[in-house]
Amino acid sequence: MASAKNATFLFHRNFMEYHSDRFTDHSLLVFKGGKLVAVLPANLNNGELHSHQGLTYGGLVFSAKLKMKDTSEVFKAVLQYLASEGIKKLHLKLLPNIYHSIPGGELPYLLQLTEAVRTRVDVSSTIDLRMPFKIQSNRTEGVRKAERHGLTISEGTNFTPFWNEILIPNLAQRHDAAPVHSAKEITMLAGNFPEHIWQFNVMKDDKIVAGATIFETKHVAHAQYISANADKQTLGSLDFLFDYLLNDRFRSKPYFDFGTSNEAAGTKVNEGLLYWKECFGARSVVHETYVVDTANYTNLEDIFI
Repeated sequence: MASAKNATFLFHRNFMEYHSDRFTDHSLLVFKGGKLVAVLPANLNNGELHSHQGLTYGGLVFSAKLKMKDTSEVFKAVLQYLASEGIKKLHLKLLPNIYHSIPGGELPYLLQLTEAVRTRVDVSSTIDLRMPFKIQSNRTEGVRKAERHGLTISEGTNFTPFWNEILIPNLAQRHDAAPVHSAKEITMLAGNFPEHIWQFNVMKDDKIVAGATIFETKHVAHAQYISANADKQTLGSLDFLFDYLLNDRFRSKPYFDFGTSNEAAGTKVNEGLLYWKECFGARSVVHETYVVDTANYTNLEDIFI
């Protein structure tokens, strides 16, 4: 993974295996000349292969040394192998470009040649921190509110207060849902990846009022969880926190990603949530999912002239 051009710590075994009991793992390794050149984190579901469904993103992970022709050979080999195993469909969630170390447009091109169908698109809100970005006045007013209320920010790896006092109650009340990770699981993952997973809490008089869990990769700081108590508008707690994350803590990162605002399998957008993110200067980056017939590996046999 360290030499890949499009990988993050989410693809490591000691991240993926925290929920191994929920999926039938069928990850693939591709070798050329005895050397590992590609990996496909994946699971089987109803006889079809999926980019690992326990991950936010996926797709094939390629060695940075692979060029276009090598990449086409890898993808053909994967499809041909799956077809020979009787697996007729491959579902791929592509890694958004902001996570790539070098340009990696080969796979979308190859998906087009193999007549893949795009089955889902989600939009994530991202700021390119290398470029000037303007935070709107309604967000900076929230920062001033927080300062007047004496809010402070703490950073660490104690996830339990945020989970139990803010995140779990909010998700249960507003969406009848629970976090993807339990407090125990996120604590374990942070122990496995101490340079990548962080908890930021906003405090008022020693009481937690808001927080965010950040997944940090080489190029991107991604907000995995964002939540606050009912006083967030009065206190400006989240505006205060994200102003700090953008302008201070992660200012040297190329990108800050707020995550998606989609609901209903990507067909609806939570307008209020999206508006809040865009007020910081974020704009949309797509997360795309495709399905391809594995028998179409033959489409890649004579593409170079």
